[in-house]
Formats: sequence, C-alpha cells, structure tokens
Amino acid sequence: MRIQLTMKRTIVLSALLTLSIALPALAQGPSILKPPKGSPLAIVVFEDLQCPMCRQTSPVIEQAARTYKIPLVRYDFPLPLHNWSFEAAVMARYFQKQSKDLGDAFRDYIFQHQLEIYPGNLRTFADKFAADHKTSLPFVVDPQGELAAAVNADRDLGKRVGIDHTPTVYLLSTKPAHPFVEVSKPKDELFQSIDALKRE
Repeated sequence: MRIQLTMKRTIVLSALLTLSIALPALAQGPSILKPPKGSPLAIVVFEDLQCPMCRQTSPVIEQAARTYKIPLVRYDFPLPLHNWSFEAAVMARYFQKQSKDLGDAFRDYIFQHQLEIYPGNLRTFADKFAADHKTSLPFVVDPQGELAAAVNADRDLGKRVGIDHTPTVYLLSTKPAHPFVEVSKPKDELFQSIDALKRE
C-alpha cells in the first residue's frame, strides 16, 4: 500500500514538474518583448508577407517609425493557410543578412506585388528584386536551413507572446506603467497611441 502511494505521489509530482516546465513555453504575453537596447520606445510588428492586412498597414507602420524616429522591429509570423509566405520570409532573411535596409526593401517589394504573386512565380519576383538592387539570389537560398530556423524562431516567439493573427502591432516602452500597448487598428490608432505614450 505504501509503495503504491509513493508511486502515485511520484507520478503526480512528475506530472506537475513537466507541466511547470511546459507552461512557460506556452503564451506568456507581450511583456516578454522589450525595446532594443537604448531605445525608450519601439514599434514591434508580427507580420506575414502574404497577409492582405499586413500589406495595408506596413506603410503606416514604417511612416510612424520614420516620423517619430523610433525603431521598428519586424518579426516573421507566416500563417499556415498561406502557401508562399514562409518561403518569402526566408528570402527576406537572405537579403537582410546583406543589410537590414535591403531586407526591409524586399519586404516592401513583396507587399507591393503581393496580389500578383503565387508559389510558382515568387522566385521570379525575388530574382527581379535582386537584379534591381545589383545583387543575386543563389539557386539554393538556404542550404543549411539557418534562415528557415530564424523564421521559425520568430514564429515560436509569436506563439509565446500569444499571437493569433497578423499583423499584430505593439508599442513597447521602458516606462513601467505601460511596458506595452497593442495597437489593434494601426491605420487609425498608431500615431495617436505613440503620442499618448510620449506624453506620459
């Protein structure tokens, strides 16, 4: 009897320990996000390059970052229902390795042509972008899988934050009272939200 009770306790304790390890891997909320070092305020966006709403809000987000001279941190969050967004994100990472500006320019270019792109012609668009920017795209973009791993890491971070749609936009602040604010309608609310945070 004692052996059975001990075994049951061991099983219960083991299950609780497993759960306590697994829970942090689940959604932890946007409080785990921080502005880049030295920046009191930043815009963070989780985006999918095939997402129509991401295409519409991207220029507004970029304009806000330029206007207020605050960092824009972009995370890839390709959704399963989109059939070329993951590959496009990997390509964006390839250009980003050359320079952040080039990676951002590729993302903008993909958004501009989003309605024309499908899986069979994504590579053609990417090659044209590379040629227009006096660079090249290798036949095998990610031979070691490092770029795909980086995209997956972004998606995993998004899951830990609790992202369930794109775009998801946050303003991150170093102010303890409001470390983050989700901007649910960036086209209508982003500038006002930044003004409100800066006034605090």
